[in-house]
Amino acid sequence: MVGLPDKRGFVFGSRRATSLGRGISLVEHEPMVFERVETQPAYQLVALGIEKRIMEGVFKVGQQLPSELDLAKQLGVNRSTVREAIRVLEQSGLVFRKSARRLVISVPRERDLASRVSQAMILHEITFLELWETMLPLEVRAAELAATRATEEEIERLEANLQETAECLEHERKLVALDIEFHLLVAKASRNRALLLAREPIGLLFYPAFYQVMSRLNAKDRLLSAHREVVNGIRNRDPKHAAQWMEKHIKDFRRGYELADLDMNQPVDNSSYFE
Repeated sequence: MVGLPDKRGFVFGSRRATSLGRGISLVEHEPMVFERVETQPAYQLVALGIEKRIMEGVFKVGQQLPSELDLAKQLGVNRSTVREAIRVLEQSGLVFRKSARRLVISVPRERDLASRVSQAMILHEITFLELWETMLPLEVRAAELAATRATEEEIERLEANLQETAECLEHERKLVALDIEFHLLVAKASRNRALLLAREPIGLLFYPAFYQVMSRLNAKDRLLSAHREVVNGIRNRDPKHAAQWMEKHIKDFRRGYELADLDMNQPVDNSSYFE
């Protein structure tokens, strides 16, 4: 709000006027306030710069990066800054150290990517219901695709898993491990890398929860029966049969979870993640 001028033409109010002579007045306002500028550490800028070139295809997978010393000279930073940036890139899986002095561009491993997403899910307190709602369509589609794409070798691995599962029905922890392996084998047989990457972090948290169901209910025979039917569909190149039985299996998993008096709306149990 601007005040009213007095007889000399000066303004009073929220702003104050000061005469500079020659008809010029300087209006004084409230002090200007600026937000603090956030700066990134140099090593993060170096890591982001290298990552950008990798993602743009300037640096190719398998290509060797310059040495830490050469990078430091080119970028105009200390060697310790480059070393810290490389450590960040190694943790992300974009670079690996082939030897003490050889740095090579790489593709992040599925398990490493999945682990980081699973960590985020734990911190966001994702519920088991949310995991189940996402896992259902992914597993059904994986079974459907596997029925048309699985190789004979992959089918043999699935059948070996069935055989081992049948022999371990009384060993709950071993059974859970075989269940995780079974669903991963089906996903890999789908030959859809996007699907495989999408389901892996969920699977790390979803299937270990089955141990809680196993320890409270006698659901082992139902698991083996469902797995056999899924494999039958894959072996017989029957996508509909494989998908239907996978859907029954995942829905049965939810019923078992609820019958075991486990709350679907609670954050997923992360204890198995650290085992």
